[in-house]
Amino acid sequence: MNLAGKTALVTGGGRDIGRACVMRLAEAGANVAINYHSSSAGADSAVTEIGNERAFAMQGDMTSESEVKAFVQKTADTFGSIDIVVHVTGGLVERVPMRDMSLEFFHKIMDLNLTSNFLVVREAVAHMNNGGSIVNLASLAGRDGGGPGAGIYATSKGAVMTMTRAMAKEFGPDIRVNALCPGMIDTDFHNNFTKDEVRKNVANATPLKREGTSEDCANLVTYLASEEAAFVNGTCIDINGGLFFS
Repeated sequence: MNLAGKTALVTGGGRDIGRACVMRLAEAGANVAINYHSSSAGADSAVTEIGNERAFAMQGDMTSESEVKAFVQKTADTFGSIDIVVHVTGGLVERVPMRDMSLEFFHKIMDLNLTSNFLVVREAVAHMNNGGSIVNLASLAGRDGGGPGAGIYATSKGAVMTMTRAMAKEFGPDIRVNALCPGMIDTDFHNNFTKDEVRKNVANATPLKREGTSEDCANLVTYLASEEAAFVNGTCIDINGGLFFS
């Protein structure tokens, strides 16, 4: 896949899936603008590996309209335009059953996973070239409702899937929009929120008998960003090793 001369904007690019996407896109030739919230070490080391002439990192809260605008504008000012948007920002924060959930927490999760996606895409499309590609990060939880205490996380990711389809219709034919629905991927997400025995059981129940890796996701993202996926649009692609078939 050849992305030489292209510019990719990646949110949540300082660790795990986001950082793997940054490195894979750069390997394919793209310039990369890296947003991070707290993972400065991973973002800064990515810039060092790629080179300052082809990458920069900028801290920012992607639920903040002003900080999204600042990041997108710096990307456009630095590289001239945007060809690829990969929105990885999001998370579970903590497991909270709905019966115990505050309205504040509900809005926090929806903003982190859905509002951030909307804001980044809305601002970026004004700078995107025809033939551009947007890749959102949804989740298997958006299909199956998630695990215990993850209902609102799952709801927000289901909304990301629906918004992906709506964007694909609205931005075509100029820009393609797709999403990934990762299953059990070996990341800090599961290090923090999933018990070891649950992870082992899920891996054993998966036909490929393993968890996925951030690099597995990054390879799919890079394909969707490339011209090789020129007729792939509005899809929410499962990447779970065969654990769940949609």
